[in-house]
Amino acid sequence: MKIINGGVTAAKGYKAAGIYAGIKKKRKDMALVYSTVPAKAAGTFTSNVVKAAPVKWDIKVINENETVQAVVLNSGVANACTGALGEENNRKMAQAAADCLSVPAAAVLTASTGVIGKQLPMDAIVKGAELLTAALKEDTDGGLMAAEAIMTTDTYSKEAAVSFSVGGREVIIGGMAKGSGMIHPDMATMLGVITTDLAISKELLQEAIRADVKDSFNMISVDRDTSTNDSLILLANGLAGNTEITEKNEDYDNFCKALHVVTTGLAKKMAADGEGATKLLEAVVVGAKNKEEAVILSKSIITSNLVKTAVYGNDANWGRILCAMGYSGVEFDPDRVDLYVESKEGKLKLVENGMATDYSEETATKILSAKEVRAVADVKTGNGTATAWGCDLTFDYIKINADYRS
Repeated sequence: MKIINGGVTAAKGYKAAGIYAGIKKKRKDMALVYSTVPAKAAGTFTSNVVKAAPVKWDIKVINENETVQAVVLNSGVANACTGALGEENNRKMAQAAADCLSVPAAAVLTASTGVIGKQLPMDAIVKGAELLTAALKEDTDGGLMAAEAIMTTDTYSKEAAVSFSVGGREVIIGGMAKGSGMIHPDMATMLGVITTDLAISKELLQEAIRADVKDSFNMISVDRDTSTNDSLILLANGLAGNTEITEKNEDYDNFCKALHVVTTGLAKKMAADGEGATKLLEAVVVGAKNKEEAVILSKSIITSNLVKTAVYGNDANWGRILCAMGYSGVEFDPDRVDLYVESKEGKLKLVENGMATDYSEETATKILSAKEVRAVADVKTGNGTATAWGCDLTFDYIKINADYRS
C-alpha cells in the first residue's frame, strides 16, 4: 500500500469539479463527482432524527439502485428542516445534474452543507449544474476544486488517496471530506465522498464502509454536535479490472485496510481543523476491559470542554482527563490508571497508579505546545484499545459560531 497525491479523481474513471454558483457570497459553493461508468454505491448517514433532504434522498437511492454515476454537492445551505419544498428542491438538484450528464436522476446522489432552515436557491443550483458539467476534470485539479467547493468554516480542503494491489492489478482509493464545526459524527456537518476503481459487490462495499466508520469518522469530535447532514458516500466503478470481490477474503481485507488509511486520514484532518482550533488532540485508551469501553473512554476525553481548554492553554491539568474518564459510564479502578502525554517534543508520564508523578511542568508545557498532542491512558483492566481524535477549544470557536449566519 502506498499513500499517493490526490482525492476523488485519483482512481480510474472519475472526474470532478468545483465552481462558484452564487449560493454563497464569494467562495466556491458547488461540487460534482462523476464516474464515467456506473459505480456501485454505499453510504453511511447521520443518526440525527432531524435528517436533511439530501440524506433522505441518498438513503432511498442507495437502497433501491445497484449503481449510480454522480454526486452533486452544495455548500452554504444545508437544505435541512425545509419540508416538502426542500425535498422537491433536492430532487430538482439531482435532476439538473442528471440532465447535464445524460443519466437518470436516480443515478445522482446529493449532499448539502450550510445553514439549516433555508431553501436552496434553485436558479443558482440549476445554473451551477451546467457550470460543473462543463468544468469536469479527471486530474488532481478537478478533485481539489471539488474539495474546496464543499468547505464551509473549514480553513483548508481535505483529501486523501492510496494505491494497493488486488490480484496483480493496481487499485486506487481517493476521497475528500469537509467538516470543521457541528462535528460529532454518529453515522450509523460532515460530508465525505470516497471513490475507488475496485470491482466489488455492493453488499461488501456497504459492509466495509459501515464497519470502517466505527474506527474512523465516528471517533472524531469537535463540539459534540451531530449534524443533520452527515453523509459519507463510497463509489466503486470496477475499472481497475480485478476479479470482482464477492466474499471476505484476503483481497477484501486489503481493501478494508486501504480504505481505513483514507478514512482516518480525512477524519484526523477534520478534527485538526475544528472551528478555531490550534491543535489536534488524540486520545488513546489501552488496557480497557474491551474495545467498546475503550471507545467510550477515549471519546469522553476528547469531548470534554475542560480537557480541550487545558490543551489550548498547554496546561498539563491531568485531573481533567481522569475526571472525563470517570463520568463516561465505564467502570474502572482510578487507582490503577497510568497517564502519559506525548508529541514530537517528547513523552512524559504524568500519572502512575492514579497519582501524580514527579514530572516537570516545564517539560509538560513544551510537549503540549505542539500542533499534534496525544494523551495515552492505561486503565489496566483488559486488552481493549481505542483511539479518538478531537481538538482544543479556543476563543475563536465562539466567535465563529456566534457570527455563523452574519
